[in-house]
Amino acid sequence: MTVRKIGPVLATFVVANNMIGSGFFLLPASLAGQGGVTALSWLLGTVIAVVLGAAFARLARDHPRLDCPDDYVQPALGRDMGFLATSLYWAASWMGNNAIAVAAFGYLVTLLPIDGGDAGWRIAGQLALIWLMFAVNLLGPRKVAAFQSFCVVFGLLPVAAVLVGGWTHFDPGLYSAAWNVTGRPDLAVVLSNLAPVFWAFVGLETGAMVAGIVRDPDRNVPRATLGGILLAGLVYLLSSVLVMGIVPAAELAASSAPFALVAARIFGPWAAAAVAAAAALKATGTLGGWMLVSGESGARAAMRGYLPARFGRMLDNGAAGWGLLFVATAMSVIAILTLAPTVSRQFEIIIGMVVLLVVLAYVAAGLSLLVGAPGRRSGPRERLLGLGALLACGLLIFSSPAWMIGGALAVTLLAWLLFRAFGARPA
Repeated sequence: MTVRKIGPVLATFVVANNMIGSGFFLLPASLAGQGGVTALSWLLGTVIAVVLGAAFARLARDHPRLDCPDDYVQPALGRDMGFLATSLYWAASWMGNNAIAVAAFGYLVTLLPIDGGDAGWRIAGQLALIWLMFAVNLLGPRKVAAFQSFCVVFGLLPVAAVLVGGWTHFDPGLYSAAWNVTGRPDLAVVLSNLAPVFWAFVGLETGAMVAGIVRDPDRNVPRATLGGILLAGLVYLLSSVLVMGIVPAAELAASSAPFALVAARIFGPWAAAAVAAAAALKATGTLGGWMLVSGESGARAAMRGYLPARFGRMLDNGAAGWGLLFVATAMSVIAILTLAPTVSRQFEIIIGMVVLLVVLAYVAAGLSLLVGAPGRRSGPRERLLGLGALLACGLLIFSSPAWMIGGALAVTLLAWLLFRAFGARPA
């Protein structure tokens, strides 16, 4: 079966779209309760993301046929670590999709004649988006990439207008007054927000994870990865500062569509609808892209004997049909289980579940660079990148709440025990 692969432009859109998504549109509300000091969290988060992105870019160059974490983890660290990195990344990808669905519906509901605070409507809307993107993914990777490109262009144009025009309405006094509303030291606030801020950068590795459908991955994957991180970091930082200098922090924290609220203050009520529609479109495109990543990573894991073989069965157009069906079903269950009184609170619960699972998978990348593999010794550059990745992961773990660390370790241990009991044999 021959599947048409995507080129460097579409690959860049996939990576960029997967990062500039739900975090960009909803985190301003989640972080408003901390204050403008979270701008420093964005700066530190960008540095961490660049370090990890450089590690993944190097791995993609060393493994030009990279399909999933197992490709670079198992040769260096063995099959057990290959399973953990692959399965944790796969689980985190589809669990995190729910946060994207929450953000997309949070903006969409402002355009509909329904009560956005009603739990029934919120669940119905999130489920509708999940299954709509499932249907889009069944059309194949190229269709998903093209859909993402459309969402990036038309979804970000109105938001770009807010980011450009908003500075004429920026109030330095309002921003300064809400610099730190927690009563805690600035450093403590910055570190405590690293995990939710880093959620916005999850996706930095997706170029490597879908390298199997990218032409010339040893060249195109590193370019898409590092360029996307820097662009995303700049957009995140500017938008975070802007919104907190236009709308009081308390109003932002209570909003399910913070950029729409800001647009109304800048251009008038009509702009809120335009930005809400654009944000909903952009977040929906991100949801479609992450479902593609979930299906692809699950298929690669199945081909290596880490997941049921059915997950590895591909449709003629390259779509991971059975794996996508499981992902959409599991996402529907998560949407129901995490329902909370507000959109921002549901968003926080989900990203708290996901970030450390991804970080533990990133640890394997750093270790792989440090240790090297048979026939490929680690040179000074690889060791430096590996050490940097481990230090970045350590900082993210250190700054996370104890319950989050405990939960991630419990999931990791349970997965490993099940693997040793039932799935330790090679495929």
